[in-house]
Amino acid sequence: MASLCGKKMVVIGGSRGIGRRIVEAGIRNGAQVLAVARQQAPLQQLALEVPGVETLALDAREENAPWKVFGVLTPDVLILGGGVFPPAAPIYEQSWQQFSTNWENDVRIAFNFSKAALKRPLPAGASVVLMSSCAALGGSPLSGGYAGAKRTQMFIANYSQKESDRLGLGLRFMAIAPRIIPDTEFGKHAIAGYSRYLGISAADFVQSMVAPPTSCVVATAVIELVAYPDRSLGDVFIVSGKGLEAIPARDTS
Repeated sequence: MASLCGKKMVVIGGSRGIGRRIVEAGIRNGAQVLAVARQQAPLQQLALEVPGVETLALDAREENAPWKVFGVLTPDVLILGGGVFPPAAPIYEQSWQQFSTNWENDVRIAFNFSKAALKRPLPAGASVVLMSSCAALGGSPLSGGYAGAKRTQMFIANYSQKESDRLGLGLRFMAIAPRIIPDTEFGKHAIAGYSRYLGISAADFVQSMVAPPTSCVVATAVIELVAYPDRSLGDVFIVSGKGLEAIPARDTS
């Protein structure tokens, strides 16, 4: 695996799920890692189980959250995870509050931190990874505005890259779109919702999935991207059980 020795990494949503796996991978590969999450208890557990990680309890949705985080550690690598579970119901059963929840959380975090990365700016050569979803490409009819929110994260990465280039900042913005990850709580939430909707067992739904990734596969893909941020590969990447695959620009614009 690639080395991140001497790099400073911040992981938003770093206490659980794929965020935690990215934290662990960053530590293994020599980075100084700050894990940011809302709740103190999971961060304390993380600190006990992953020696060397630094933690910060913070609501990343707050407008001034990026400045608080960068005041603790100015990253060479910024991973924008976090967010909330979407609803798991057909659109006609959802309220507007349920439908828009990922816009008010996931998109807000991506917007605030990408904006701050450009305005500060982060050090030249820094990488910013927005954790999107394959739902952004194919839709997700049981999860309200989730697919649209995740697509917007891709747009934010694209717009931010254009501004970095225009201003000569030397930053690298990327979006990663994992397929459903069965070994995370988020993945189990999605699998349970769709299996109920289709009237099949969760096991049968998982069996029908094509090359689902594990959380470790996704974390490895993230580390590889930030260690070797080759712009010729593209800006948006799918992650499946087969590994990393760049998405042609025409499919994300």
